[in-house]
Amino acid sequence: MKVKTILVSQPEPKVENSPYFELQQKHKVKIDFRSFIHVEGVSAKDIRAQKIDLNNFTAIILNSRNSVDHFFRVAEEMRYKVPEDLKYFCQSEAIAFYLQKYVVYRKRKIYVGQKDFVDLSPLIKKYKDEKFLLPASDQLNFDVPQTLNALKVDWTQATFYKTVMSDLSDLADVYYDVLAFFSPTGIKSLFKNFPDFQQNNTRIAVFGSTTQKEALEHGLRIDILAPTPETPSMTMALEKYIADANKGK
Repeated sequence: MKVKTILVSQPEPKVENSPYFELQQKHKVKIDFRSFIHVEGVSAKDIRAQKIDLNNFTAIILNSRNSVDHFFRVAEEMRYKVPEDLKYFCQSEAIAFYLQKYVVYRKRKIYVGQKDFVDLSPLIKKYKDEKFLLPASDQLNFDVPQTLNALKVDWTQATFYKTVMSDLSDLADVYYDVLAFFSPTGIKSLFKNFPDFQQNNTRIAVFGSTTQKEALEHGLRIDILAPTPETPSMTMALEKYIADANKGK
């Protein structure tokens, strides 16, 4: 069956040269974007209820852009003046670069991992006497506490923001040839909004093993999977599938 319409369960890219737009033009398919989940900040009052005092920490571990945004939001709400000698351990270069939104980069102590959380291990181990705060989501990947506990450092996890399922009721009568998912929560959101969802001829695309597992547990047939050695990104996986499905279009 040919592919004419795709719904990507993420916000629309803000860059003009997004591979999704190239895919749309090259294969003459319609691609819509819609977040199936969104992030909501936890109030300073609720963070205090977690027995978190920002003055007690000498280093912050940042594993996403959301963790950056919500750490500085909470600091402002708590009227906490972020000290210049605070150390920042960023999971990736992209997160470290995003940190510049809030601090003057060259004046701060910023340590950057390669990509995965475990890549931060040598840097954290080097500063094992620091008191680390991890401002995180309520849905933290299991490898994060596992890595930090193995390092035997003094660290505290606090929920600064929550992942919430979005209201998708306006999509009730809308059909797409392909639905693309990037997280287990996205799959959960689909079934929370549409408990009687029937896949039928809808192709399901998933990114990552945890998303794949959630889809299978909900009885979905997975037609497009990324990353793979051949298709390391979702757009590459979609393009390969579309090229095969739309042959002779």
